[in-house]
Amino acid sequence: MTTVDTPTLAERLAAFAATTLADGPPPEVVASVRQRVLDVLGLCVAARGLPTSAAIAGHVAEQGGTAQASAVGLTDRVPAASAAFVNGVLAHSLDYDDTHLPSVVHPSAAVVPAALAAGEAAGASGRDTVAAIAVGLEIAVRLGMAGYDSELGNSVYFEHGQHATSICGAMGAAAASALLFGLDEPGVLHALGVTASFASGVIEANRTGGTVKRLHCGWAAQSGVTAAGLVRRGFTGPPTVLEGRFGFFQAFLRDQTDLDQVTDGLGTEWSVPGIFFKPYPANHFTHTAIDAGLALRADGVPVDPARLASIELRVPAAVIRTIGQPIEVKRAPATGYQAQFSGPYAVVTGLLGGSGLGAGLADYTDALATDPLRRALMAKVDVVPDDRCDAIFPYQFPAVVVVRDTDGREWTAEVLANRGGPRRPLSEEELGTKFTDNVAGRLTPATAATIRDLVATLDTLPDLGAVLRPLTRLESTGADDD
Repeated sequence: MTTVDTPTLAERLAAFAATTLADGPPPEVVASVRQRVLDVLGLCVAARGLPTSAAIAGHVAEQGGTAQASAVGLTDRVPAASAAFVNGVLAHSLDYDDTHLPSVVHPSAAVVPAALAAGEAAGASGRDTVAAIAVGLEIAVRLGMAGYDSELGNSVYFEHGQHATSICGAMGAAAASALLFGLDEPGVLHALGVTASFASGVIEANRTGGTVKRLHCGWAAQSGVTAAGLVRRGFTGPPTVLEGRFGFFQAFLRDQTDLDQVTDGLGTEWSVPGIFFKPYPANHFTHTAIDAGLALRADGVPVDPARLASIELRVPAAVIRTIGQPIEVKRAPATGYQAQFSGPYAVVTGLLGGSGLGAGLADYTDALATDPLRRALMAKVDVVPDDRCDAIFPYQFPAVVVVRDTDGREWTAEVLANRGGPRRPLSEEELGTKFTDNVAGRLTPATAATIRDLVATLDTLPDLGAVLRPLTRLESTGADDD
């Protein structure tokens, strides 16, 4: 630790981490962490059939190494950093992982895989693993918020072409891993200092394509575990790694940093319970459009394209470039993946009624993206800016949908708060439904129920093996498996 009178930001985070491990997080944080672990495990299982998942699993298996931790779908254990890499990639691959607003950081997909890998390798208890995950999530979110510009209404990381999730997630993963590897307060400080040199993520793939974004949370998780392991062997980092002249914030944010976001209320005001779960496997900007469509369906709006004159999707102006432009493409997505980023597809999915919690993985297939009925309905949809939605964004991603039929009748549905966030939380039953939906066909119902029960008591388990071992042997769905 440094000898200066005023602790650096990283020192304060390290002290927070050590105190939380010793004392334990508040009960509401513990409960939230358990939910996020279940969510991530379900996402990892669901994503295992993707070609990119097979590629990352094959890559890790080819590298070999000491058997330390479990990776979803790999029967043999692998080095802890490699397990974190695989599971982090899988957790983020379906765009179904949780989101903090307004930082737009997806913290659990990086922090949870890192902590589970480090915890399994170290033989850590469930209690310590939950505490470490809580610390990692809180640090990732606070570093993300340090780069949120309220006047701009956006993340400075993103404005600079950087993926805040990957960058801030690596730092949270490092803190969690350091605690589980048994490092003390100075060790956590050094892990943050080392990981800052690993943190990275360029977000251009969101604009012009490529699957590299799926690697980002895996890279962050691997970086955190690796850094903590190197500190165990004697590597050190600078105490001023965050606010220093050549530190983390200067490198990523330049002069657009809100340092108070890092430490205000640290240890007493927790961000973790307020992180938004995703009820639907699609870009978060589309979720309220799905909800509006579901509400209109319940009101009896006709779904015959010949009877509909127009459908207007009103959203914050800032999201239109993601879910409404170019409108010709958004009205006619060529694949299920493109449909995840389509406002018109979201409205139509709600109008027609979907699986899971209202829209599930089964609703985002290539076949449905090109389905003639959906295409005909999407052709009626315009995506337009709305002043009231602008006033709420980015603390929520609101939507208003107005449907008019050929007889002049009009229906309106307003959804001004996202389902899955603090104002509209998902219940334990709903989160369980999401998990069950995600693992269907890859885990037996009995195994899925066992994992749900174990994760519900994660903080009392003596070790993590009972939760992780069943995930190394998955049933095959016959699609895209290696």
